[in-house]
Amino acid sequence: MTRVLHILDHSLPLHSGYTFRTRAIFKSLQASGVEVRGITGARHAAEGPEVETVEGLTFHRAPGKPPAGPPGLREWREIAALGTGIEQLCAQWRPDVIHAHSPALCGMAGLRAARRLGIPFVYEIRAFWEDAAVGNGTGSAGSVKYRLTRALENRVVAGADAVFTICEGLRNDLVGRGHDAAKISLSPNGVDLTLFGDPPPRDSALAAEIGVTDGPVIGFIGSFYDYEGLDDLIAAVPALRKRHPGAQLLLVGGGPMDAALRAQAAASPAAQAIVFTGRVPHDVVERYYSLIDVLAYPRKQSRLTDLVTPLKPLEAMAQRRIVAASNVGGHRELIRDGETGLLFPPDDPAGIAAALADFIADRASWPAMQDRARRHVTEHHDWARNIERYRAVYQTLLRHGEDRQ
Repeated sequence: MTRVLHILDHSLPLHSGYTFRTRAIFKSLQASGVEVRGITGARHAAEGPEVETVEGLTFHRAPGKPPAGPPGLREWREIAALGTGIEQLCAQWRPDVIHAHSPALCGMAGLRAARRLGIPFVYEIRAFWEDAAVGNGTGSAGSVKYRLTRALENRVVAGADAVFTICEGLRNDLVGRGHDAAKISLSPNGVDLTLFGDPPPRDSALAAEIGVTDGPVIGFIGSFYDYEGLDDLIAAVPALRKRHPGAQLLLVGGGPMDAALRAQAAASPAAQAIVFTGRVPHDVVERYYSLIDVLAYPRKQSRLTDLVTPLKPLEAMAQRRIVAASNVGGHRELIRDGETGLLFPPDDPAGIAAALADFIADRASWPAMQDRARRHVTEHHDWARNIERYRAVYQTLLRHGEDRQ
């Protein structure tokens, strides 16, 4: 049985899009006959044992606290510490392949360990973290840190035996930098279709509890980052209600923009139609989904949103839910406008309101759209199928290794 060690920024039991993708990859690989384990470094900010089993998945924690020191030196110390942990685990468990996932700190630690040990190395990019830092307000484009992060990732990509990206936007960007297109494959965001059936009926008790009426209800469930464009969605509500007086906006989650969004909503002439719930436990999220007629993803146009595909629209489509999203590159890779969902103008509250109003008025077209969306996910984003992309690359690398011996 092939053994693959995955190097991760963080993992379960923490909940994030990153950990949910990892969970899907691990479970699908296991189901296909691949033995997998994960290892995290100092950035896994959760208390727990050195070896932790969560949902039947095994994660090792490299020992040590986040290193101190000035920027640059601190990151190299982090790479060295994680690399030591990887080598120690490899001596015990002996993987056939090392597969690191972004950020580049994980990638460089994995690359160095793999080269020392003579093990094939795969690197997977889920986003360019320097662009993500700009998007969430913790970094600036073109800064020294931005350039250093990109340079480090370029070194990892150049040194890897194979590279995966989650979408065409990221792959095309790497090829544009001069990297070898032949070794860069796609592993698109996917869903475990066994987890998603038909959506449950509307939870009337919850609706009454939080003040949601018959709607139509536009909703967003996720993290409140600036790049998500929720301020544009809030700004669109008054115009939307002129055509659909019962329309409401339901915002479930929290994050850096929480206070600003609540203040904006309170000052809106449609304040009474905007409902915030705060963060809710993962195991009750389905109840909130049941109240939403249209799941909206109004991401602002930026380098990050043009290059990276999100996961949540796919999960919604897998459940036959209606999705509407801004017309940015990451969404265009997932949603066919008018066929599997709606694309509306980014950064344009008036355009968002007009597009949503027309969309709501055409509810007769929704059932066929829901079926097409589910079919699209089944054909292109089912982990049970997509996991074969990994297996094929692993097998090729292992064959090449045997040929060199």
